[in-house]
Amino acid sequence: MSSLLTVSPKGLYCEAGAFHIDPWCPVERALITHAHSDHVCAGSANYLSVTDGVGALRARIGDSGSVESLRYGEMISTNGVHVSFHPAGHILGSAQIRLEHQGEVWVVSGDYKLDPDPTCTPFEEVRCHVFVTESTFGLPIYRWRAESEIFAEIGRWWQSNRETGKASVLFVYPLGKAQRVLAGLNEPSGMIFTHGAVERYNRIYREIGVRLPETIPVSLAPPRTDWSRALILAPPSCNGSPWLRRFGRISTGFVSGWMRIRGARRRRSLDRGFVLSDHADWPALTRAIDGTGAARIWVTHGYRAPLVRWLTERGLEAVAVETRFEGEQDESGTESVTEPEP
Repeated sequence: MSSLLTVSPKGLYCEAGAFHIDPWCPVERALITHAHSDHVCAGSANYLSVTDGVGALRARIGDSGSVESLRYGEMISTNGVHVSFHPAGHILGSAQIRLEHQGEVWVVSGDYKLDPDPTCTPFEEVRCHVFVTESTFGLPIYRWRAESEIFAEIGRWWQSNRETGKASVLFVYPLGKAQRVLAGLNEPSGMIFTHGAVERYNRIYREIGVRLPETIPVSLAPPRTDWSRALILAPPSCNGSPWLRRFGRISTGFVSGWMRIRGARRRRSLDRGFVLSDHADWPALTRAIDGTGAARIWVTHGYRAPLVRWLTERGLEAVAVETRFEGEQDESGTESVTEPEP
């Protein structure tokens, strides 16, 4: 079987279709699985994404480049390569990209999860010959609890902080995780404030029709706001920054799959860690791969070697594929936010 994709100095490249997928630097034509910063960069001439992801993509790349989009399941042909986007269940507008050429089908998954999430379209199983899978949490130790349990923990933490007169500052990735947490707090017991980077993506989700509780940007908070009763959503990069001083006494929490590892919370000097990920855990990774029916697996992002070994032992042809980000990254690569609030 030929290789429809190759790893070029700019990332995954389809020579037959003359396009890159989630390129590492600007290219002529970029197909984008989703708008997290380890999957898209500004400066390409032409972008193609799923329709639901255009708002987040534009927020990421600004005015650079032309952006076209496809609905989930809609197919186009470019130089004889049939291309379609299918739900990945990762964040709003996340997609697996299906490529078909001369009877061969490849699927590039981007990032994905199988768990239910009201803020994005659920993962769709796509049959293929070759599956390019992420492995962010590709170790058997990563197994997620029911999200309802995690949201209940966040609620109890918030309540406890109110009783002790502390503001509850919850660090979340601005795109995807923040909105999933908000949707999970379907009956918030107090006012929710947001850092500007979080609110920017909240607006995009609401414009698509995703229902979220009311939030108030911190920059628009009324004078003499009682922060001790508030929940404040902020990017992880705000941890330890001067931005936090306005809230007085605080308790800090972080929502991430990395909180599954002992010591991760302590290294970040956090009061609480809540284990909730927008990536597949180990059982979901193996189930998703099995569901594709693929005989060849390319493994990228995260813990590649353990997953490659596990797949090889089960008779599949699996290889680790180079990626721009190696080792342990935050769930969204370089998703940390350093710009000031708008």
